[in-house]
Parts: sequence; structure tokens; C-alpha cells
Amino acid sequence: MDGVLALASTVGIHSACDNLGVARASFYRQRPVLGPYARPVEPEPPATPRPSPPRALSDVERAQVLAVLHEERFQDCAPATVQATLLDEGRFLCSTRTMYRILAQEGESHQRREQRIHPPYQKPELLATAPNQLWSWDITKLRGPVKWTYFYLYVVLDVFSRYVTGWMVAPRESGELAKRFLEETIRKHDIPEDQLNIHSDRGRPMIAKPVAFMLADLGVTKTHSRPYVSDDNPYSESQFRTLKYCPDFPERFGCLEDARAFCQSFFRWYNEEHRHSGIALLTPAIVHSGQTEAVLEQRRAVLAAAYQAHPERFVRRHPTPLPMPSAVWINKPKTEPESH
Repeated sequence: MDGVLALASTVGIHSACDNLGVARASFYRQRPVLGPYARPVEPEPPATPRPSPPRALSDVERAQVLAVLHEERFQDCAPATVQATLLDEGRFLCSTRTMYRILAQEGESHQRREQRIHPPYQKPELLATAPNQLWSWDITKLRGPVKWTYFYLYVVLDVFSRYVTGWMVAPRESGELAKRFLEETIRKHDIPEDQLNIHSDRGRPMIAKPVAFMLADLGVTKTHSRPYVSDDNPYSESQFRTLKYCPDFPERFGCLEDARAFCQSFFRWYNEEHRHSGIALLTPAIVHSGQTEAVLEQRRAVLAAAYQAHPERFVRRHPTPLPMPSAVWINKPKTEPESH
């Protein structure tokens, strides 16, 4: 573009653009603001004020509408409600849309009605250091013989040992069934008062009043997950996944007795044979019955004998069995980093 400017002073713009192969439209579009070939700058026309429509409210009428909207009886009412009330009283100030427009101009177009504000749900932080301190329970569906038919599996799990302390297959989901099921399970294990905490999500049977009253009578504390937060009940969710990914788990159960027979076999295997990775590859029955230290001591002795027989096979360190966790958390609190 500089070459076109230099040549245009001698031969003109048209010849300069033709000789240099530059489109004249490009030259005129990109020419500088200053100089002999500068594009003219037109002054901006003065802004004219927008005329007020003849049907617009006057300042006095607008102030009157705003004063009515600010009245104590209308402070938490929507403009449509204010309009209807005024009409019933034989008054008309303006349209509902105009009321909204006036409120928006005043920065008051927010929710005017009084509404209950739910407090934020606190994240449950639950600790278990021994069996029968913290139980988790939940209900899952089992598909019935035909589409849209289900059986309901109630399962109570000890969080520390992963031992299934009770289960029940029922044809429906209800608070009364949950009450009887939990009461029988607690009494079967002879749990002392003020020792056990039962955790669950916020399903209807879990928050039912019969369940709450029964747990209070037995001296059992209950806690609930936050709404729509499955991570607050991870142990029950994990146990259900183990159930439904079992190779023998059927696509559908023919009847209630079939579901109960399958669950009886599965939970016997889960408690007494399943080596759980979260509890040092012990079975839940070993941990729940207090045999953990004896089994781990036997593993240490076997590994020590293997090391003495062939120390060259253990390059990095002396072999030790997996440790059993001393504490199990639901939502372990985050510790603040130490400042140096």
C-alpha cells in the first residue's frame, strides 16, 4: 500500500493501482486517515433525544406506581398479584408489564415473594475403628419375571468389616418393612445402646418416621447422605456393584423365592469367601469376628519362612502381608497442610 501511495503522487491512483496490481477498492478501503489521499471523516450527527410516547406514564404516575409496589402489603407480591388486587379494589394504574419495567429500571426485578431458604446440607464425616460402630444400608431393585416388575433387596453392611449383617428381599419398598428389617438385624447382633450409627441415603424408606422412631428407641444414631451425592454412601454402592457384576447374577428373577435363594448363596460367599481388597484381602467374616490379627500373624510367619528359605527372591525388602486399616471413613476430613 505504501508503494501505491508513492506512485499515485506522480501518475495518479488509477494508473498506480493498475501497474502494481492492486485493486482500487482495496486501496480506498485501506488508505490512511492522514495524507493527501486520506478518506474523509464525517462528523457524527448529534444524538437526538428519543421522544416520549404519548401513552407513556408521566413522572408523577410512575412515582405513584412505584409507591404502590413498595407498600407493605405488596412487598412480597408479584406484579400480576398487585394488578389483580388493585382491580378488585376498583383501581387501575398501569399494565402488569409496565410494573415489571418500572421495577427493572429501579433494579428491583428480583424474586419478590418470601421463600423458605433451605440450609446447606452438611457433608457426613463418619468414622469406624471396629465392627458394629458404623453400618450402611440401602435398597436396590432386582428385575422380576416380566418388564416393569421388580423385587427389592434391602442390605445392611458393616462399614469397618464389610460384613453384610442383614439382608431381605421384599415385593415392595416401604418404611414399615424397613423398620421391621432394621429392628430384627440390630437385635440379632445384640448391639448396645449409643454404640451404633446407621448411615443411608435419603430414600423414602430411609427417612420414614417409623424407622426414625425405632432407631431412637434402640439408642441408634442415624445419618443421611446429601441429596443426589452417591459418594456419601460408597460402601453400599460398592457392595451392590459386586452383587450385580457377579457372573451368576441373572438377567431376571422368576419369582420372589428365586431372588431369595440367589441372595442367600451370594451373601454366604460374600461374607465367608470373598477376599476384599479394602480389608487386606481378608474375608468380611474374619474381620467382623475379630480374627484379623491371628490371620495376619499366620501370614507373617509364612512370609518369614519363605524369606529365610530364599532371601535372594526378595530384592527390595522383607515380605510383609497387607496391613489391615485401623480406621475406615465416610468422607474423611481434609487435613490442613502444615505451614513452615
